[in-house]
Amino acid sequence: MSPEILAAIAQGQKDAEKTLVSTALKVTSSLGYFGTPEEMKGKYLERAVGAKLGLYGNSAEEAIYPAWQLDKAGHPLDASKANYQLTFAGDQLPPVNAFWSITMYDGKTKFLVDNPINRYLINSAMLTDLKRNTDGGFTLYLQSHSPGKSLESNWLPAPDGPIYVVMRLYLPGPSVLNGQWKVPSLQEAVRSEKP
Repeated sequence: MSPEILAAIAQGQKDAEKTLVSTALKVTSSLGYFGTPEEMKGKYLERAVGAKLGLYGNSAEEAIYPAWQLDKAGHPLDASKANYQLTFAGDQLPPVNAFWSITMYDGKTKFLVDNPINRYLINSAMLTDLKRNTDGGFTLYLQSHSPGKSLESNWLPAPDGPIYVVMRLYLPGPSVLNGQWKVPSLQEAVRSEKP
């Protein structure tokens, strides 16, 4: 092939990678990115974005993965600049037929976050240990330092820098699949000084 064609192919690869990265960064749920060959037939961009997000995703009936990567202004989440809270109302706990979990990741390394309490996720098996709100729901504190001893059961430790958060809903109920149940929004608070 001529140098011009090779250059065009290389540029096409760069443009495709840029599109995949920018699209994957905006994804807030795995819905539509994974499925059976019949479900994904002809959905080449969705399949490529799904592969960018993580290979071997389950079909929606098996698991859905909501995620938080950006703040309301469209900037990557950063626990060195803000504390984050995730509140589930008492009547809005994740409706699943198996279990759910919420995992914190370091935005730079993409690995779990090393922390002083050795907690890498909060899941449905921990519900009895969580401090409940007056309506029976709960608030999770996603930040780099403890929210205080009385709230530490609800703390998901973050690094002092970029983060992203993934929820996993295994065997999601019909209200998740049809969109009636809504994932709570991640609320941002000004980062306070460490106690």
